[in-house]
Amino acid sequence: MKKLKKIAFIGLTAATVVSCKPGIKTYASYEDYPLRYGNLIEMLYTPEQTTFMVWAPTASEVGVRLYETGQGGYAYDFIKMKPGQDGTWQAEVKKDLLGKFYTFDVKVGDTWLGETPGINARAVGVNGDRGAIIDMKATNPEGWEDDIRPELLSTADMIIYELHYRDISMHKSSGITHKGKYLSLTENRTLVPSTYYTTGIDHLKELGITHVHLLPSFDYASIDEAHLEKEKYNWGYDPKNYNVPEGSYSTDPYDPYIRIREFKQMVQALHQAGIRVIMDVVYNHTYNTDDSPFERTAPGYFYRQNADGTFADASACGNEIASDRAMMRKYMIESILYWIDEYHIDGFRFDLMGIHDIKTMNEIREAVNEVDPTICMYGEGWAARAPQYPAKKLAMKGYASQMPGIAVFSDELRDAVRGPVMKDKKGGFLTGVSGNEESIKFGIAGAVYHPQVDYSKVIYTDSAWAAQPTQMISYASSHDDLCLVDRLKSTMPAITAEELIRLDKLAQTTVFTSQGIPFIFAGEEVMRDKKGVHNSYKSSDQINAIDWRNKETYNDVYEYYRGLIRLRKNHPAFRMGDADLIRKHLEFLPVTQKNVVAFQLKDYANGDSWENIIVILNSSKKSVKVDIPKGTYVPVCYDGKIDESNLKQVSGTSITVPKQSAMIIRQ
Repeated sequence: MKKLKKIAFIGLTAATVVSCKPGIKTYASYEDYPLRYGNLIEMLYTPEQTTFMVWAPTASEVGVRLYETGQGGYAYDFIKMKPGQDGTWQAEVKKDLLGKFYTFDVKVGDTWLGETPGINARAVGVNGDRGAIIDMKATNPEGWEDDIRPELLSTADMIIYELHYRDISMHKSSGITHKGKYLSLTENRTLVPSTYYTTGIDHLKELGITHVHLLPSFDYASIDEAHLEKEKYNWGYDPKNYNVPEGSYSTDPYDPYIRIREFKQMVQALHQAGIRVIMDVVYNHTYNTDDSPFERTAPGYFYRQNADGTFADASACGNEIASDRAMMRKYMIESILYWIDEYHIDGFRFDLMGIHDIKTMNEIREAVNEVDPTICMYGEGWAARAPQYPAKKLAMKGYASQMPGIAVFSDELRDAVRGPVMKDKKGGFLTGVSGNEESIKFGIAGAVYHPQVDYSKVIYTDSAWAAQPTQMISYASSHDDLCLVDRLKSTMPAITAEELIRLDKLAQTTVFTSQGIPFIFAGEEVMRDKKGVHNSYKSSDQINAIDWRNKETYNDVYEYYRGLIRLRKNHPAFRMGDADLIRKHLEFLPVTQKNVVAFQLKDYANGDSWENIIVILNSSKKSVKVDIPKGTYVPVCYDGKIDESNLKQVSGTSITVPKQSAMIIRQ
């Protein structure tokens, strides 16, 4: 693990104070606020002294309250902080405060804003209401100093698996002991009793993925950590403390050490299994506004406002973070670097990334590159509503080419494959709805320009938006909206069990033969469903938990997924990672039938051992004959089976592809 390189924050300007009336300090604009140099850390502990610092430029008074416990009781001390020259307030307590808890309280004018652990708390008590004074070195599991990031030669080699701790572990069939906890991903369930299938970390290794994408794991607000016996569920898109692991996933949320140590144990175990770890980060909004640490520290500054002064709400969650303001940008950069340095995180998925400005995203990418350029960054290239910021400056999907090294999800490929988002009954390519072929081709090419794609027929865009194929996340479903099985059942109410399996396999063949980065939702490989609930963010475990008995029932599907992953890993033609190579080696074949897409990866593409590879995707309900370049070929994927070792040969200028399936042949 490379050491975090400290970087200076540049481009700051001096503040212009407009009003300094007694008890009131205002500025002409948010751009004129004083800017704090150096790290934004708010608490520094040594046995001899603890130093508290907080950036509160409009405050008339700031204090620190000290507590014996993380919840309940009264403050046993109140320490007044002294103002500095850059909007920062500071106080020192010359005694050993190890094990104590603290809050900041900021006064603006004559009003105390309310207690907060600060915007940059790194350890907290139960429910995250008070910061905790701990020795961070004591949170490191044995061997943490030797933890290393698994090798990744190219971003194009990534295979992402999105999961929630409870989904993978809560069902009794999982065999996992630490249900719903970080430690669920440290258990090796090589053999579940009375079965032949693996679960837990061994399942991930066996499947062959390279990265796990963890749904939000920072401290979030919607779960009462003091009453976990109620078994409440949430995805976690309601941030409270960005730089602390969520307590409900630990075995003891009251102990600030345990959540940190167990999170690190999880990362360490995944690294030892050869799997990188991606965090889902939600910097675009906070759980609440008036009572948030940000608003209670520097009112108004960290959030965008409408013209009438009310809080803007591009997140549809009550507010939108002002990433474009210098101190928020600085905060986001430092937060990302902290997770990399302290927790050895290998990548970040940005929720509603389209709310953030392009400059901030690029500066984060540059800072991450200084640590390790193989750390990935990707996000949702959209917002829930129109942000209060110039559209051309936002990190939207259409501007991906302006954000090198940052990927976005392709809703073009997703919705072309299975149907429009949130329109549960409307189908796509899989269900035989014609007109999606060009959008499929768009996704196969990795969203880069390809002369054979007719962009006038591509949904949601009229041009290629990626500079490189590694800027596109290729997927059929995720935690949002209906999962793949539920979607197929919704759009095809009369679907048979056989059709369901055939179309599921076809969907993922499209994903894994795309030149984008493949992404699958946990449990898709065993035909998981969510009982038809498309927004299961707070549904019960009965809705969200994966029934691992499906791994035995649908072993054929599971082995097909494994085969797709092996095929992609074994053959660099499927992961060229370069737009020019794609235009040189990827050729779409002419087809006359609707609901059929065919393409060739030719001339030992990207140094592949196979000279030519032909992929045909047929979603129609009948077999189709497709013209191919004359030659002798070996089928490696045929009628729902993948076998790279197959030696059977076929020859000719055409080939018949069975209904609702993919065919892959090679020379």
